[in-house]
Amino acid sequence: MSAASDRSTARRTLIVIGLVLATVVGLALVWATRRVLVWALVAVFFAVALKPLVDRLERRVRRRALATLLVFLAAFALFAAVGALIVVPLVDEVGRFADRAPELVREAQAGQGPLGRLLERFHLLRYAEPGQLRRFGARLGDPTVGVVRSVAQAVAALVTVVVLAYLMVLEAPKIVAAALRLTGDGPAARLRRIGRDSSRIVTGYLTGNLLISVICGGLTFVVLFLLGVPFAAVIALTVAVFDLIPLVGATLGAIAAAGAAFLHSPTAGIVVLVFFVVYQQVENHLLQPVIMARAVRLNPLTVLVSVLLSVELAGLVGALLAIPAAGIAQVLLREYVPAGRQALPQPADGGPAEPAGPPDTGPAAGAIAPERPEAGPGAPERPPAGG
Repeated sequence: MSAASDRSTARRTLIVIGLVLATVVGLALVWATRRVLVWALVAVFFAVALKPLVDRLERRVRRRALATLLVFLAAFALFAAVGALIVVPLVDEVGRFADRAPELVREAQAGQGPLGRLLERFHLLRYAEPGQLRRFGARLGDPTVGVVRSVAQAVAALVTVVVLAYLMVLEAPKIVAAALRLTGDGPAARLRRIGRDSSRIVTGYLTGNLLISVICGGLTFVVLFLLGVPFAAVIALTVAVFDLIPLVGATLGAIAAAGAAFLHSPTAGIVVLVFFVVYQQVENHLLQPVIMARAVRLNPLTVLVSVLLSVELAGLVGALLAIPAAGIAQVLLREYVPAGRQALPQPADGGPAEPAGPPDTGPAAGAIAPERPEAGPGAPERPPAGG
């Protein structure tokens, strides 16, 4: 008896050690491939968002590959058009700034012009001396290699995400069919509902995020236009595009707009900074919870809590996936909640909430009883019509 007990204990110990080792190896693999996993996760996000458009177009062109190609080309053309609206005026402004740079430097060193008066007001004129400027210029070359490496990684990530999303959308029917073949008819129908609702949630999230960005860009344009800042429309469009990026997008847009406003005048820069401080509080605690709650059909409190927790746990990726993840979790809870809680009988209008007699234990227990005739309990049943 003791030998059998010792063998059982040894077997359990080996099983526990194996599970612990497998968990450690799995976590190590996830950590080593975290960059690729993040790219794949973002690709899934965009693939789920674009799949409904491809499905609609496929019903017209009758070819999945052609529909996928057309949708991705349209998305690429849209992003290229928005980028051209931002980059072309920005390049012109950079050229004009480069032509005026020597004059601006001389004015700044003499304490003249908008930049010189700003440096003088904040006691920063000593940093505009020729020696200081040369030292700053020499230091700018130090991080050049890091900047180039970061740009190359960003381009590689973008290309990888686009290719993965394209292949996911293209092969979606085959992937779904193969997954449903592994289940029965009942689970397959449930999985179809989950997939349909999840796709609706992701699409609603993207729509809501786009609406928030449009509001941010529109308000920014109004403020910059009233302050007389040059190229207010281009700056507002840049802010709207930046605002699409979760967690840091609004801050990047605020930096760009405030920098342009400070170059126009210190007063305009301060007003723009105050505007963005107030607007970010309104967006984070009012616009985003309310709009996302309507787009994703989530409670505003759930939206806000999920965003805060996801940002704390996973940073930028967590902010990007927080609201869709909360919506998909709600779908899963609704699908897998015990069916008995959704099939409770409802009392008739004006009737008692519960029957006065003992509970029915017959085969029809739990079902809603048919309507009784108006006669008393002792009256005989009415014969059927025509009987």
